[in-house]
Amino acid sequence: MKKHTSDPATRQLIKGFFDQYPDEAAHLFSAFSPDEVLNYLTQESPKRAAKIFTFLSPEACAKMIPDMDNEFFAALFQNINPSQAARVLARLDDTVVDERLNNLPPKLTKEIRELMTYPQETAGQLMDPKAWTFKPDDSVKEVLKQIRANPERRFVNIIVIDATDTLLGVLPLQDVAVASPSETLVNLIQAPPMVIQAMSPTEDVVDLMEEHKLLSLPVVDMENKLVGVIRYDRLIIATRQDATESLQAMFGAGKEERALSKVSLAIKKRLPWLEINLATAFLAAAVVGIFEDTIAQMTVLAVFLPVVAGQSGNTGSQALAVTMRGLALREIRTRHWWRVARKEIMVGFVNGTAVALTTSLIVLLWSGSLGLAIVIAVAMIISMSLASFSGAVIPIILQAVGQDPAQSSSIILTTVTDIVGFFSFLGLVTLLAGALNIF
Repeated sequence: MKKHTSDPATRQLIKGFFDQYPDEAAHLFSAFSPDEVLNYLTQESPKRAAKIFTFLSPEACAKMIPDMDNEFFAALFQNINPSQAARVLARLDDTVVDERLNNLPPKLTKEIRELMTYPQETAGQLMDPKAWTFKPDDSVKEVLKQIRANPERRFVNIIVIDATDTLLGVLPLQDVAVASPSETLVNLIQAPPMVIQAMSPTEDVVDLMEEHKLLSLPVVDMENKLVGVIRYDRLIIATRQDATESLQAMFGAGKEERALSKVSLAIKKRLPWLEINLATAFLAAAVVGIFEDTIAQMTVLAVFLPVVAGQSGNTGSQALAVTMRGLALREIRTRHWWRVARKEIMVGFVNGTAVALTTSLIVLLWSGSLGLAIVIAVAMIISMSLASFSGAVIPIILQAVGQDPAQSSSIILTTVTDIVGFFSFLGLVTLLAGALNIF
């Protein structure tokens, strides 16, 4: 694009056209390179340049920003809505954004940065802000031309926005590819697009994409302005990372810790939970201490204690893993607690009965005491049923009270299963020792 014509009448006509129809002017600019458009904008007043700039496609705006001089960038962006400024800058690398924002007043910089930032575990954190978009009056021929010119982009859907970045529709690429070359995108839109708010939780993203089998999902702000797109592969990566972080948390390691993290960070994240584990271990030991006289009379009981506690612990961990997965994938809600608990009690009872038969036979051969074999069988059934119940309800209760189930479920469950295992076995031995001639 060459410099403005020096003819006053022509310049006045051009100025009037751009003032009255900035959206049409922006559409005309789509045929020019970013350098040519920037050359024109720098010759206009900041207000007029900003007016035209806001109607350009986000891709074109993002391409021009690195080539703007600092003075023009500052003047231009002080005349643009901060929300739109954030949507455009989000498409650039962090180093470019930092360099550019240093030219703006601190108050405006802070506002733009806040608009570019989204809390953890929200749709905004998962999205790619560099979504390629098209205008409603773009023809199929123009769209396919752009797609061929950008083979590095992965076009799954064609996202259509208006001049104010409001999302109008999402078209499958296949529908566009088979349409008439002269057809415009606005005529191909059949239904309102499936979208999600940027502040929506990650769980809602999973629900929506799984339920409707979506490969990509547009993300909008409160004004239905497009701010990005979530792709299915990115969702899988995020879900996998969240799962590994939850696994670390279950065993008392911080979510932030990595295999090569500093020793100080590892100690800081692990030591508090080790101290809590120690306290719960003494609680379980106190239960054993209650039956100290019983163990003293028959020391073989100490041999079988880990068997009962270990089996109940494994049973509880199985129920915990299944319930945690159900909560993470939103297969269950807290209101389903009784259905889940009832199922786990039945599973624990049946498995406990099967394991009890094997255990009692081994104990009978080991100790020669039929009474002890009967007691350990009954204790195994009781402890495994209660452990299975605990593994189901503990994470549900924690979620209901607003706590992270992954962070403390395992520790609480270990304490419960140890106490239940010790108490059921030693308690039954104490109560039934005379009747079954155990001693």
